[in-house]
Amino acid sequence: MNRWSICILVAALSLAGIGHAEETAQPEKTRPEDDKVEAAIKKATDYLLSQQKDDGSIQDAKNETAMTSLAIMALSATGHLTTDQTKEGKALRKALEFVLRDDRQEENGYFGSRDGSRMYGHGIVSLMLAELLGMGVDEDHDRRIRKRLDKAIQLILWAEDRKQADSGHHGGWRYTPDTMDSDLSVTIWQLLALRSAKNAGLDVPKKAIDAAIGYLKRSYYSQRDTEGKPINMKSACGYQPGGSPSFASGAAGLLALQACGEYEAPEVKGSAEWLKELKLDYNTAMFFYGTYYYAQGMYQYSGEYAEHAKRITESILLPKQQEDGSWQAPGGYEQAAGKVYSTSMAILSLSVQYHYLPIYQR
Repeated sequence: MNRWSICILVAALSLAGIGHAEETAQPEKTRPEDDKVEAAIKKATDYLLSQQKDDGSIQDAKNETAMTSLAIMALSATGHLTTDQTKEGKALRKALEFVLRDDRQEENGYFGSRDGSRMYGHGIVSLMLAELLGMGVDEDHDRRIRKRLDKAIQLILWAEDRKQADSGHHGGWRYTPDTMDSDLSVTIWQLLALRSAKNAGLDVPKKAIDAAIGYLKRSYYSQRDTEGKPINMKSACGYQPGGSPSFASGAAGLLALQACGEYEAPEVKGSAEWLKELKLDYNTAMFFYGTYYYAQGMYQYSGEYAEHAKRITESILLPKQQEDGSWQAPGGYEQAAGKVYSTSMAILSLSVQYHYLPIYQR
């Protein structure tokens, strides 16, 4: 029985890491808006398929390995499998074969060099492989995924461990494996990859997660009391320790802390409160990047926060979908990253509650 079959039966809780559910929850329509969301996702899926190249990659700008991996996650998050005998299943198989090619990964396990995506891309590819481990078309396919993933995870661990324990950057990651500093935007991709890999059965030392927790809490923007607890209970994480929060960094910090199992940490509550009061629109800096974490992080926090984030995400994204099914960022880095990037991130943001990928389990 492969890992996907196991997930259907016992729903591995990748972010929570607190046990197993009886069965994987399936999407249920509870509101009229759900039909609109499903229609938007269907159009977006067709757009991603239209961007697949002859070599299997799904990309329209640059960073082809990372973008293909994002597209694979987006397709998988809405219920499509590599084993499906559909156009979506065929596209997934072809895209995964592209990522698994020998020329995509360095000997040391690094995915971020060949396509120029650096550690951002490495974390994205690693997370995708961890999520799809056990979902291959056969046992040989899964062995190939595990081989690539194992090398990728070892690189992530090496890059974290080489930073000096007494530095403020210990526990995080940055642009390349050998850098000695860290930032939150790169760190979260590596952390999600580690959490997913751990739940897929790979060896991820506890000290790696503990070090990451320390870095995340140092990034929370607040003075501390004599016991080390944050004084400001309505704040969030900054790009680096000492920096004020933005939408993207605050949302990333919320999700990352929960990914580390810090569900009751004051920094989690403070981040959720801060994000709930934030006024968002399509021109918010790094909107797609932040919304992916926002949708996931608030969903994990549950209750009124999850419902609030769901309403906000849908109310902004749905009217901005283009006729061809894509989304286009209004400017800056995200616009330069291309429509495959923004469309994949939009699908992932809208499909969090569908539970098809293990990482979306509460």
